[in-house]
Amino acid sequence: MEKRLTRTDYLFALMFIFMLVCILGAFFYGLRLGQTKSDLKYDKIMHADQASSTPEIGAYDQQVLVSYYHTIFLPFREFQNKWFELLTQIEMDNSAVDASAVLKELSKIAADKYSTLQSKSMPASSPLLVQSHQGYLKSLKLFTDALSSYQSKANAQSHSQLLDAIQKDAYFLEAKTQALTAQKNYFDSILVWNGTLDPDIEYFDTNNTANLDQWRAMNFNVKNVYITAKLLKNKAFSPFYPQDLTIRIDEFIASGQAKKLNVNDVNQTMELLLSTNAVRTGDFVKGKAKWYANETLPQLPFFSDAK
Repeated sequence: MEKRLTRTDYLFALMFIFMLVCILGAFFYGLRLGQTKSDLKYDKIMHADQASSTPEIGAYDQQVLVSYYHTIFLPFREFQNKWFELLTQIEMDNSAVDASAVLKELSKIAADKYSTLQSKSMPASSPLLVQSHQGYLKSLKLFTDALSSYQSKANAQSHSQLLDAIQKDAYFLEAKTQALTAQKNYFDSILVWNGTLDPDIEYFDTNNTANLDQWRAMNFNVKNVYITAKLLKNKAFSPFYPQDLTIRIDEFIASGQAKKLNVNDVNQTMELLLSTNAVRTGDFVKGKAKWYANETLPQLPFFSDAK
């Protein structure tokens, strides 16, 4: 015969089940508590990161932007102007032009500007300007070294062959990339300055392609940042300022040419203007009063001087 369970057996079974339920409850409660604490910790880290990315007061005020312009941006710009000026002499294919001497002069200018920038510094509270400064230094160093390496072989080939080699050379390409990155960082900092004056600015993700309606709605400094991002992406090292391209795009759209040529976005417009050499240094200054009279601009020389 089967042995019947006693009242004590039932009591032990119930106690065992009760303890099992308590253990499982405690386990899941502990698991949930751990997840909550982990979420809170992660949320604190995220907020700390956001706070650290918020610029310190005065980090990008007008005085800092102007100081950067004169001590770092302008020396590089002087080299940049000479780069295009002297390479144009070689491009004209005049037999009287000593290509080796031209490259030697450019190398010396790059080295001098590198020394000038190396002696300067930007406050750590302005990381975009620190990055821009470092980018221009790297660019000038690459230009100096690459130009030196081409001096001895410059006159052993035709001017067109020399220019073609320079355009394809990895060191020159990287020098241009560093300069374009530095340029973007500087214009990013100008936009940060604008944001301190107008917190309602609508930003645009430069990883995306802006259509013409989105471009029209952009703040002027947002447009310039968009341009610097696309110039960097396309490795388009050019003699003009980003704002010169910005105004040419605005003029192109307003004139109806974009619609007539069935151009639907800003990237297509840029490609068309660049491929036809339709942008010149000083275009912005010439049309500033007409197009951007109500825009908020820092008092930087390249927004008022066509040079």
